[in-house]
Amino acid sequence: MRHLLLAAAAASLALPVTAQEPAPIPSPGEIAAAAPASDWIAIAPSDLLVMDLAPDTKGKPRRVVIQLMPAPFSQGWIANIRKLAAAHWWDGTSVNRVQDNYVVQWGDATEKKPLPEALVMVAEDEYVSKSIRNFETVSSVNGRAFMVKKGLKGPPPPPPLDKREDLYTGVVGFAAGFPIAAGPQFEFWPVHCYGMVGVGRNLSPDTGTGAELYTVIGHAPRHLDQNIALVGRVISGIEHLSSLPRGTGPLGFYESEAERVPIASVRIATELPEADQLRFEYLSTESDSFARYADARANRRDPFFIRPAGGADICNIPVPIRAVVK
Repeated sequence: MRHLLLAAAAASLALPVTAQEPAPIPSPGEIAAAAPASDWIAIAPSDLLVMDLAPDTKGKPRRVVIQLMPAPFSQGWIANIRKLAAAHWWDGTSVNRVQDNYVVQWGDATEKKPLPEALVMVAEDEYVSKSIRNFETVSSVNGRAFMVKKGLKGPPPPPPLDKREDLYTGVVGFAAGFPIAAGPQFEFWPVHCYGMVGVGRNLSPDTGTGAELYTVIGHAPRHLDQNIALVGRVISGIEHLSSLPRGTGPLGFYESEAERVPIASVRIATELPEADQLRFEYLSTESDSFARYADARANRRDPFFIRPAGGADICNIPVPIRAVVK
């Protein structure tokens, strides 16, 4: 009996069985990495613009890859860009402007290089589109359900100004993997997020030909939306542009030829040798994986974060893109 009592007492002093640790909450990147192959969409090589800058001071190559905007957006300018690339027009031009927290711009610094024939002048009303096939709106409803409606034929009317998720328009989302805003008259336009590529122009009614291009390297300049053509986004090599020395002239333009960064070549990827062909995919913005990813961007619950923000700017939900290893 004494031994039984001692055994019982010892058992009462044992540590309680601990509850199983809860599974860690995945980060947005982990959600994207775990997305099934069926949720990733291949980017056609014919939609990739490949820009090779001159090697850096240590002789390392500098390649920038741009995904051109899908139809129906900016197709007049993109047709010009394809003609310019086919003519190898950018070869021997340069990066001429680097403005801190704003843009990097490239083209012909002399403004005297003849343009290829048959470039079109695009009208200003092409900054917006009246027809897209699918549009997924986003909203941080109660800080939880982020993706609210998919495949809309037109945007809902914008909410009152004091209730808008997006102060520039009120309705934002994605179409074919690109960030898009929408207006009350069923018009849609691309959004100036980090890495987006646009067409330099002079004063209205000039809309630019596509020979002068820029990419955003700072806080999203949304005031440019609907005022200038967006034609794509940098999907690889943005560091080769964002890390360049800032220009010291007005608006960040380089003041001497020595400061400019030479462009060795610009090609549509299909023109590259077979051994150099590029393959990229983006996470479908119509997939459940993307809905979970977007919600996680708006409501960070992974261990580092203390309080979920309850919302995210459209430009703080970058669409995941990955290179495909051959």
